[in-house]
Amino acid sequence: MGDKEIGSFPATPRTGSAAPTPPISAPPSQLHSPSLTRSPLLSTDDHIQPASKTPKSSTPRIRTPRFITPLGSPISKALKLTRLDPHDAWLPITESRNGNAYYAAFHTLCSGIGIQALVLPVAFTFLGWSWGIITLTVAFIWQLYTLHLLVHLHESPETGMRYSRYLQLCNATFGEKLAKWFALFPILYLSAGTCITLIIIGSQSCRLFFNTVCGGTCSAQPPTNAEWYLIFTSAAVLLSQLPNLNSIAGVSLVGAITAIAYCTLIWVISVVEGRMPGVSYNPVKGRTEVIRIFDILNALGIIAFAFRGHNLILEIQATMPSDEKHPSHVPMWKGVKIAYTLVAMCLFPLAIAGYWAYGQMIPVDGGMLTALFAFHGQDTSQFLLGLTSLCVIISSLSSFQIYGMPAFDDMESLYVKKKKEPSPWWLRLIFRALFGYLCFFAAVAIPFLASFAGLIGGITLPVTLAYPCFMWVKVKKPKVYGPNWWLNWSLGLFGMALSGLLIAASLFVVIDDGVEFSFFNPA
Repeated sequence: MGDKEIGSFPATPRTGSAAPTPPISAPPSQLHSPSLTRSPLLSTDDHIQPASKTPKSSTPRIRTPRFITPLGSPISKALKLTRLDPHDAWLPITESRNGNAYYAAFHTLCSGIGIQALVLPVAFTFLGWSWGIITLTVAFIWQLYTLHLLVHLHESPETGMRYSRYLQLCNATFGEKLAKWFALFPILYLSAGTCITLIIIGSQSCRLFFNTVCGGTCSAQPPTNAEWYLIFTSAAVLLSQLPNLNSIAGVSLVGAITAIAYCTLIWVISVVEGRMPGVSYNPVKGRTEVIRIFDILNALGIIAFAFRGHNLILEIQATMPSDEKHPSHVPMWKGVKIAYTLVAMCLFPLAIAGYWAYGQMIPVDGGMLTALFAFHGQDTSQFLLGLTSLCVIISSLSSFQIYGMPAFDDMESLYVKKKKEPSPWWLRLIFRALFGYLCFFAAVAIPFLASFAGLIGGITLPVTLAYPCFMWVKVKKPKVYGPNWWLNWSLGLFGMALSGLLIAASLFVVIDDGVEFSFFNPA
């Protein structure tokens, strides 16, 4: 059943005969999942049967009268019919399809801004003022363009499919073998690897918050570093029991607000406190010209890593209803524009103000957050320092949920496809706890993971900047040698070449500078 998909055809009533109930999914005007409930009935041939009454949580299904949208109209011909995977109604990403532009903005903002932005001034120390701002601007515009491509690739009028997961679109475009080789690992890392990094940063922020609030006045023995990791992970696992992507919209809203808050607090405090004595803006130069080039490429990798979240765009759009008159890409793009306006208002001031305040003195490990406590921990209000740490903790907990959702979805899909029924609540609890504590084990085992921001940016860059361009050419088939064709091929090939250079440069920098490999010794 996992690979079967069913079409939605209008049933033609026949008088005087009791025809058997045909398998149905949705009327022709609908592009969303067969049901919003967790228990649609399956027949023996894996088709979804109509329930006795519409679940309260389902999106109203309205037939478009033929005199308004004739069967032969251009819209109907373009949309054809929608084929739906009957499993979608039971999986966390597509279980609920009642999202809207506001939910999309919350999720996109929560996934698009985070702790990776705090190391942007580090990239400026190698690029300098001019090239730092130019590179950051070009990267922002480029990734916004690929976001636009992904939003419009979610629904395919040619095949009648909704691609509700990034890997699903890669499989349909490149084939399963190529998708596994080139897309599976970066997508898995952007899910599990980001959750591991969030545990590391969130736990360190918990320790900072405790030290700021208690200081030398508390008689309580503070937890060890490993215990902070466990406390943060347990809170994340508890919050992860919310059933599906739409149900965490409020969590994403809180995460987005706190992310904006700590980004703003950090750069405002840095500007108010003024530049550090002896600050220098001369780009850091390596011992040789080769090292200098590799340092620049590593800086580009740091900037690329700041623009993550593309692997979640199709999943976020999958939570929306869609029909002929109201396709999902309209509210989704509206939400993306709102979210990335706020992202720009955070990233650019953080990078520019951070470099202005600290120059070459910006710490490589932790970036602006480390600089705030290292340089202004004594002369800044303890309330503001504690509030900043608390915002980082809450934002990390919220981001963990949205980045973990694809992993939850994958684990539950194994059960759903085998048993042809929704996973029970106790199994869902086990899956999510297992994922959370596996991430905890990895975070404790490799607490230096955050030091590889440039390398990670190079590995995941194609997901953000290259693959969407290739998928657009493959799916939309623009005119060969036309402007659109040249633009996407050029961006795609340049993105792949840049990814290879960034990976090589980051590996060289890590080997040349050295990294303190403190396995099972969280800082």
